[in-house]
Amino acid sequence: MIQKGSQLNVIDNSGARFVCCIHIPNGYRRRYARVGDIIVVSVKRLRNKRKLFSKVKKGDVLKALIVKTKIVLNSYSLENVSFKENSVVILNKQNKLIGTRLFGFIPSSLRYSKYLKLISLAAGLAF
Repeated sequence: MIQKGSQLNVIDNSGARFVCCIHIPNGYRRRYARVGDIIVVSVKRLRNKRKLFSKVKKGDVLKALIVKTKIVLNSYSLENVSFKENSVVILNKQNKLIGTRLFGFIPSSLRYSKYLKLISLAAGLAF
């Protein structure tokens, strides 16, 4: 579960390395977000190799889709999946992906969301 102030890894090639959650929309006084939710983030650090050519800049306020969390994700197939870090994918204002590649696995529960492009860009699915 992600809340305000959580530090998150970025697993796409948009140029950002770490972001910080600054707002969780959709709901009155909503405190936590989980896999598949959209949050508002601020870019804290950029990737070293892509600083000159990155699509985002440090301090930008963007939307992000939560892809991985440390908290166990219960699926309908009775398999519990958890990851080692909290990760997001950066989105633009129209909720489209900024990056063109994803690094690492993503949970297969995102297959049933409206972000099907994630499945084709990811390295693999984690149950």
